[in-house]
Order: sequence, then C-alpha cells, then structure tokens
Amino acid sequence: MLMEEWDETVDLVLVGSGGGALCASLVLADAGKDVLVLEKTDKVGGSTAMSGGVMWIPNHPLQAAAGVEDSHEAGKAYLTALLNRPDEGKGATPERIDMYLRQGPQMVQFLIDKGMAFIRCDGWSDYNDELPGGCRRGRGLAAKVFDARRLGPWAHRLRRGASGMPIAGDDSHYMQLFRTTLRGFLRAQFYLLRRIRMRLTGADLVGSGAAVQGRMLEIALRAGARIETDAPVVELIKADDRVVGVIAERGGARIRIRAREGVLLNAGGFAHDVARRRKIHPILPDRDLSHTNPGDTGEVIDMAVGLGADTDNLDQAIWLASSWPPGREQPSMDYAGMGRPHMITVGRDGKRFTSEAGSYMQFGQDQLRTGAVPAYCIIESRGRERYFWAGSPPGVTPRAWLESGYMKRADTIEDLARQCGIDASGLKATVERFNAFARNGRDEDFGRGANGLSIWSGDPSNRPNPSLGAIEKPPFHAVEIWPGDVGTYGGLVADQFGRVLTEAGQPIPGLYATGVCTAGVTGTHYPGPGGSLGPSFVFGWVAAKHMLGQVPN
Repeated sequence: MLMEEWDETVDLVLVGSGGGALCASLVLADAGKDVLVLEKTDKVGGSTAMSGGVMWIPNHPLQAAAGVEDSHEAGKAYLTALLNRPDEGKGATPERIDMYLRQGPQMVQFLIDKGMAFIRCDGWSDYNDELPGGCRRGRGLAAKVFDARRLGPWAHRLRRGASGMPIAGDDSHYMQLFRTTLRGFLRAQFYLLRRIRMRLTGADLVGSGAAVQGRMLEIALRAGARIETDAPVVELIKADDRVVGVIAERGGARIRIRAREGVLLNAGGFAHDVARRRKIHPILPDRDLSHTNPGDTGEVIDMAVGLGADTDNLDQAIWLASSWPPGREQPSMDYAGMGRPHMITVGRDGKRFTSEAGSYMQFGQDQLRTGAVPAYCIIESRGRERYFWAGSPPGVTPRAWLESGYMKRADTIEDLARQCGIDASGLKATVERFNAFARNGRDEDFGRGANGLSIWSGDPSNRPNPSLGAIEKPPFHAVEIWPGDVGTYGGLVADQFGRVLTEAGQPIPGLYATGVCTAGVTGTHYPGPGGSLGPSFVFGWVAAKHMLGQVPN
C-alpha cells in the first residue's frame, strides 16, 4: 500500500480499551509516541471497567510495605505447582511465565509513579494457597475509589459495572457479612456515609474496575494518548509479511490508519458469541450468560487468524456461577454467595461435584465436566436469613422470585428435590453427609473450608468452620445455577514479548496482543483474584516496551 493511500499515520494503534491497552498507551505516550486507541463501543474501559478491578501480581511493591512475605521465587513455585499438567496450553510457556513474574512488579511501580492509587486486598488469598509458594494474605491489587468528575467531558464515556457501587477492593466481600460480623457492619456503615456524601457534594464516585480504568484513562489522557470511541476496527492490514495498520470505521466512513511501529490487540475474547460458544460446549444454554462488555464478540481474533495467527485453549473461560432472577436484564453473579455456610450445590442426581468455595473458574470446569448443567444451589433458612443472594439483602426474598419459580422453597428436602427435578434420595443422602462435615468442621469430599480462599469466602462467625454450615432447618430454597463467565480465556497465541505467533511459532511482525484475546499465561487455571487482569496489564506493558526497542528482561 502506498503512503498516499493512508488516511492517517500514527506510531502505534491499540485495538480495544481494556486495562492492557491503556497501560500500553501510557507507556508509549510517555515515550513521546503518537498513540491511537480505537474502541468499537461508545464507552472506554472494556470488560476491565466492569470487573472487580483486581489484578494478581506476585511480589508487587505493596507486599513488602505491608510486611507480606513474597518473592519472584515464591510466585514461580506457586505457578509451577498450579500448572502441573502438560496440556495447560501454548500461552503458559516457561518464557511467558517468567516474563510475567519479572515484569509485574516493575509495571505496578511504573503505574504508581504515574499516579495510580493502589490498595492491597489483604486476606483475599491465592486460590490454591495450600500449594508451594501460595500466599494466604493474597497478591491482589485494586484501586482506590475514584471521582469520575476528574475526567471532565470523558466521564460519561467511562464504562461502569452493573452495580455502580463505589466500593474498593474487598469491600463488597465484607459488606455482605454486615449481619454476622462487626467488620461487615462497619464497612456497610462507611459505604452508606459515602453515598450520603455523594448526594450532598455531587461527587461521581466509582469503584472496582471502573476505578481502575477511570484512573488509567485520566493518566493516559494526561500523557497525550488519543482515544476514540465508536471506532471499530474491521480489518488488519498486512504488507510485506508485516502488519502495518488497520481499517477502522469513523463516523460511518472507513479509514485506513497506518501504524509505523505496531498494532496491539486488547479487544477481549468472544464471550457474547453464543453460537460459537455452544459449538465448543453444546451443554451451554442458548442464552447469553456472560458478564463482559457488549463489544466482546471475537471478530478481532478472527482477523488475526485470517493473517495466519495461531489460537489455543478456545474451550476455556473464566467461569462464574450465575443465575437469572426475573426482571433483570443481566444474570446475577452468584459465586460469592455459594461459598457461605448453609449452602451446597448439586447436580440433578442430588450429588455435590466440587467445592462451592474454591476457584470460580474451577467450579465452572467441574460443572461442565460432570454435566451438572444446570446445577442447583440448596440454601437452608439460615443461609437466606444471614447472607445476600443475587443482590437481595439477608432475610429479603422478593415475591417475584418465588412466583416465577426462579427460587423454589419447601419445608422438606424431598419436596424441594421434587420441585427441581432432582433425585430426592441422592439429595437427601448428600445433605446428611454434608451435615456431618459441617458438625465436624471438615469437608471430606472436596476440602471446602481447608484453604485460605474457602475460609475467606465463608463467615468467620460460623463455627467450627467458617465455610461449612448444616442444611437442616426449614424452609429450604433452591436456585438453578448456570456456567456464566467474566470472559473467555483462550485465543491468540503470543510469545513472552506479546507478539502474536503463527502455527509454526513464528512472530507476525508488527502484531501484538494482550488480555483475554490471547491464550492465558496461567493456562487452564485461575491463580488468584485478578488472574486475568494482572497478565493483561503486564503484557500490555511488555508489548509497549518491546515496540520501543526496550526489550524487557
């Protein structure tokens, strides 16, 4: 393509505006490069802005400051123990893992120096902290609550999560225990005071992922990055075996944008492509249960594949147990509730199939593996009296839930099983066995309540085990549980520098990728809170450094 055929020329084009893209844009703009971020939707932030806003980074700078023992070696030992299967995928190479672990702390310090206000999620442990190198106090980083008014005219273009709650880090976890713990009660009161302050001052406070992306947007704009919304990329342009630019839509017209030094993809996976996903997992429902942003539809992955890019782990997702209460436009994220005492989850045979308080990705994998789709969360009366469910406070069960059949209720386990179509004898036997575990404080089947995550997910006021509570006091409730997700977790194969690879393992010059449009560096596992967001930021940072000729090591 001749130079005169280009409508615009920049140094670098970033496709999508997730966390990795904004991190890369900041690195590049800070180096004086002409950076253009193209976002196909009308909002900036991608699914990152809708997420819990936590990134998992071993040995990040805040660990030592808080007196937490952590190191590069501990992170490596943990991932080595976790990724112990030969089929983890092409994204989980030793070179990529090493790059992630070495560059993560540097990336965090860079963002802190640029104005990012991080906080530790203390106590939100690694999801398999019992393994060598695991960290019970956790490696998760979140952002402080952010006042979106600081974005000026960009405030309305910041994507926000469905709840819109101005909370930070692990606040949501503790607030949900307001009825049973002093810490939860105090966090809830602090949150109410914050809402009053917002009303009195007009503050536009956002939390979680929106706080992360609000701060990233502010910093990137200040550094000189250009960001366009409603600007979908429709084609990657390749010339002389190199990606040299893109064709994007702007105002209804197609424009050709040259990228002198490279194109970075951070456009999400294919979570909302229901037809494609059902081809991979026919057991999934013909209904969109993804909690990702609406632009997560997969066409950018297809564009790269059209240029010879390799893919891997397309059957993986960051599964998140979900249900669909009546009157809601989106499904409810139910995994946090399922790990509380007085709740278990079973298949139609009435049997448990995994720990309800382990890794949510592992829960979904086990649900699919055993065919427990849908599964059923059995909630005893104390579970409804003490804990939130689907956003409804403890003790408050909307009439529409019962009238619609979304939530079943019965005075006996046998009647509850009949209403749900669950094998009654199987459920009764499971309940009796689990009740013995609850009394003894030890889950002999799946180890629930034995590691840091399941203890943290429970209720510290519950004895003898924070995670285990008997199912014996009526009325009993049940809700169908489906394998929803917060993103697919397979895609383009990239190397340790973020370069997209061909099936022969060769880089496609000029093409980089990060985030869930790639095959994950943690393979088929989710190591801890923010297990996808952390790598997205890190490999955005690494790709930007590589584009600048600053090869990370």
